[in-house]
Amino acid sequence: MAEQLEDPEAQRLRDRLAHRYARLEQSRRTAPLIAIANRFVEIDGLTQGGLLAIELFTTIIPLIILGFGYFTGFNNTANVGDLFVRQLGLGHPLDDRFRSAFGTAGGLESTWTVFGLASFLVWGIPMSITVARMYARAWRREPFPIGQTIARGATWFLLYLVTMIGRQEITLAGDRTTGWHVLALIGALVCVWIFWSLSPILLVRDGSRSFRALMIAGLAGVVIDGIVLHIASRVAFPPLLQGWTGFGPIGVAMTLMTWCGVLGIGWVVTACAGAVLWERVSPADVVVATEADDRMAVDKGAA
Repeated sequence: MAEQLEDPEAQRLRDRLAHRYARLEQSRRTAPLIAIANRFVEIDGLTQGGLLAIELFTTIIPLIILGFGYFTGFNNTANVGDLFVRQLGLGHPLDDRFRSAFGTAGGLESTWTVFGLASFLVWGIPMSITVARMYARAWRREPFPIGQTIARGATWFLLYLVTMIGRQEITLAGDRTTGWHVLALIGALVCVWIFWSLSPILLVRDGSRSFRALMIAGLAGVVIDGIVLHIASRVAFPPLLQGWTGFGPIGVAMTLMTWCGVLGIGWVVTACAGAVLWERVSPADVVVATEADDRMAVDKGAA
């Protein structure tokens, strides 16, 4: 009698696994860009990107500004806007308009305290939770409990800050000659590759499975975050800023907010692209076993 009760359940598990294998095979036959777009729609990527945009604007940009003040020694002659002018390749007269919206680095010294830094780092917790949950959905993994989500997301956030500082320092070191500039660009891209390759390990269950495939998945971050977004910032940001010129300093803030939206969408696309690449390179058994529903199905079957 017990066997008769278990047979329908076992059949459902087999049917579910068969469906997952068929879906994986279908995804692998789909063109990569279409597969990435499908995953983006599946996880409601526009909403995810919008949430990240708000958190980037309230967390990352203040920390970038404070970091600039620290590395310039809070010099009263250093304008915070110079950081964005350099990063975005702004020319005259947009560079002057951008600088006019910011104060000098010296004015930030009073904020460079344990309390001042902690207030912005605390804002990084909601962003880290958003990123962790977004990654879990993009990679089709069961989410971590809230405690692990915060801890892993916070670790990811700190790794992001270290990577961002590393990229900036490498880029600055490459201004000496053309040869150094090329080496600096390569070094910055290596930092981006390592960061996006490690992100799934921190943010999703069984993230370290198929490590070689993770290194390939990290290339999605190199292309999107390291190349496409970097070029797009220099192409699209000046027209955006020009369009908001009449609004004065608030126009600069609106431009930055718009660009944070682009970055947020870029991060979601990076997660989706990395997941699709990983699924195409990893063994099918590994992919199916690590997906959320299949994990539960396999565990029940093993039990």
